[in-house]
Amino acid sequence: MTTHDHGTRDAGPPLPQPPQPPSDPAVPMASVAPAASDAPTVAPAGPMAPAAPAAPAASAASAASDGGRLARVRRGRPDDPRWARPALWALLAVTTALYLWSLGASGYANQFYSAAAQAGSESWKAFFFGSSDAANSITVDKPPASLWPMALSVRLFGLSSWAILVPEALMGVATVGVLYAAVCRRFSAAAGLIAAAALAVTPVAALMFRFNNPDALLCLLMVSAVYCVLRALEDARTKWLVLAGVCFGLGFLTKTLQAWLILPPLAVVYAVCAPAKFGRRIGQLLLAGLAMVVSGGWWVAIVELWPASSRPYIGGSQHNSFLELTFGYNGLGRINGNETGSVGGGGPGGGGRGGGRWGDTGIDRLFGSDMGGQIAWLLPAAFILLAAGIWLTWRARRTDTRRAAFLVWGGALLMTFATFSFMSGIFHQYYNIALAPYIAALVGMGAALLWERPNEGGRAGAAASAVLALTVAVTAYMSYVLLGRSPDWHPWLRWAVLIGGLAAAAGLLLTGLLATGRLGRKAALAAAGLGLAAGLAGPVAYTLNTVDTPKQGSIVTAGPSVAGGMGGPGGGFPGGGRMGGPPGMQNGRQGAGQQGQGQQGQGQQGQGQGNQQGQGQGGRQGTPGGGTGGGQPGGQNGFPGGGFPGGGQSPRNGQGNAQGGQGQNGTPGMLPGGGMGEGGRRGGGMGGLLNGQQVDAEVAAKLKKSADDYTWAAAAIGSQNAASYQLATQKPVMAIGGFNGSDPSPTLAQFKEYVKQGKIHYFISSGTGMGGGPGGGQGTSSQITSWIESTYKKVTVGSATLYDLTQKKTG
Repeated sequence: MTTHDHGTRDAGPPLPQPPQPPSDPAVPMASVAPAASDAPTVAPAGPMAPAAPAAPAASAASAASDGGRLARVRRGRPDDPRWARPALWALLAVTTALYLWSLGASGYANQFYSAAAQAGSESWKAFFFGSSDAANSITVDKPPASLWPMALSVRLFGLSSWAILVPEALMGVATVGVLYAAVCRRFSAAAGLIAAAALAVTPVAALMFRFNNPDALLCLLMVSAVYCVLRALEDARTKWLVLAGVCFGLGFLTKTLQAWLILPPLAVVYAVCAPAKFGRRIGQLLLAGLAMVVSGGWWVAIVELWPASSRPYIGGSQHNSFLELTFGYNGLGRINGNETGSVGGGGPGGGGRGGGRWGDTGIDRLFGSDMGGQIAWLLPAAFILLAAGIWLTWRARRTDTRRAAFLVWGGALLMTFATFSFMSGIFHQYYNIALAPYIAALVGMGAALLWERPNEGGRAGAAASAVLALTVAVTAYMSYVLLGRSPDWHPWLRWAVLIGGLAAAAGLLLTGLLATGRLGRKAALAAAGLGLAAGLAGPVAYTLNTVDTPKQGSIVTAGPSVAGGMGGPGGGFPGGGRMGGPPGMQNGRQGAGQQGQGQQGQGQQGQGQGNQQGQGQGGRQGTPGGGTGGGQPGGQNGFPGGGFPGGGQSPRNGQGNAQGGQGQNGTPGMLPGGGMGEGGRRGGGMGGLLNGQQVDAEVAAKLKKSADDYTWAAAAIGSQNAASYQLATQKPVMAIGGFNGSDPSPTLAQFKEYVKQGKIHYFISSGTGMGGGPGGGQGTSSQITSWIESTYKKVTVGSATLYDLTQKKTG
């Protein structure tokens, strides 16, 4: 069956005049065989049916009289249904309220980035480089673009949780709006609303649009890039493709190579489908590539050319190079697991199916216990509707914009899904926000396209109804499965979703096969409404739980606690409270967890040493146990009880049943069993690696006293530790070793020189909870710690142990 896009330029010659927006985006696509006048005249039923289109001349006159573009922003396109624009504004208002609700309860969220935002608000040099502190000792392990909005907000409004997080929430609202514009332009207003609503209530999206990791800005830029590509596909205007290149360049400055994951499918679709001669298409793509390189490369060039002695160290690299960071720790290392400087990185031998210590890899990875509730609710529906959309538009002209839209959004989804499913390096649940707009767009587009088909009658209409019914039924079952992983959390909801979804599927199938006339359209509309409610009920419930729960730390997840989550740093710690959270944390808040007892039942037990699994309960076979036991003392790269290499020097692991010996590459005090061990400091998950410390007012006052006489008020191992004290004092605190404590910055000689010059006042001890730092027993962090402990006077202030670097030990 050959289809075309009514009201667009696709039926014209290869180089037509620029298109006008479709006068009736929801009109059913007709086959090529009958003439246009022979197309069915029955108006589409249900939510996709627009108001009768106005004549083009009248529409233009109306738009001009009402103020042109401004009126269009307020009222929408002249041919849109009357309810379309009010519904959009209502959706955006609800999304804004949702993302701003109780936002300040999360405090500084990820203190690692909050401290960098604070530094950028104090120093333009720190702003430019993305430094962790205003004195520019080291940068964060990402490029700085995501920090710039937060730093400007703090500079304008002062340091507060709201100043840091409100820009993220507004980015989320903007992303929802851009997605609506991208979808409704080639489909109906209802399709755009469905897509926008699905994105707004995706749990991982609601999580990250209320958090200060780089993912919020990256998501906005990727959706904007797709929008620009779709606009370029309409009439091959170069400016839109160049703007897409700029979005990709800024995306690189947000999260390096992840921004370029979807480049290949978008470039291929444009090269094949754009309405221009092949040579011009290739030239346009090259020009867009140049725009991408310039918009993303200017900062890289400046950093690489800037003398290393007068700029901060590039955090996350081992040789003070942003290019090394880009292609190593933040690049290929995420794919193959070889991430130098990472703690417990996803190297070989740690996970079940090649996933290392970041969970099993495979086609079902994103449906697993620790991932599914974040993103999988509509993922099966997106795959079904992508296939249906491609099938229905397959025989359209090369330049058909509806088919191109399915290819663009579908290509982005498949490329990202495949990468996330099989990457062996560091992988956290919240990364899945990248999939959310692609899934939402395909759901809105596919549902709209299938809704049009039954109005044509015959076998085509019956088949479309059957596919819609199948999509609703599969989505309801997916929600039933995901909700069942939290059996004590609103247990009635999973059954309501399943029953409602199956009833809606049956209604769609029957009305497509049997019903006709006005009564049939009303029945179909009722079934569609019930199916939409059933499909979104689970994500909405998860999202409401997410926005009502404070989130803090480096690893956060959406929704309630789930049973059966995978072990490992990236996938959460069995027995460590909330899956994906740091030990002893529940959704980023201090909690007792389950003290090393897995969250449900007794998992496979395995006694192991080195790379073998620790002994514990609750761990899945092939993943570290949540355990009461630990790895064997002295094990190499072993994860005792689901923890970190060798057990380090931790006096207690889990419930304290096992003594972790000093193993090679051991990380002292990183206790995955639930509560903090004796060496752990209060509130700092994993000894301060994943979350910052709770700083007493007495300690903050001590550090602030005479702080202006020094370049750094203090120094601490690891960025999260340093960030806590910097945010409490608003004075620069040096993060020795960067985020993981494993970067060789500063060296022992450099640190001694800083102390000799009187630039650092205090060293904040992490006790045995951080020891020599995650960098290992012989790393620079450990060397600096040992030198300080043997040379300078210890001062205990409240719960903290400080070393005054102006007073040497006596005797």
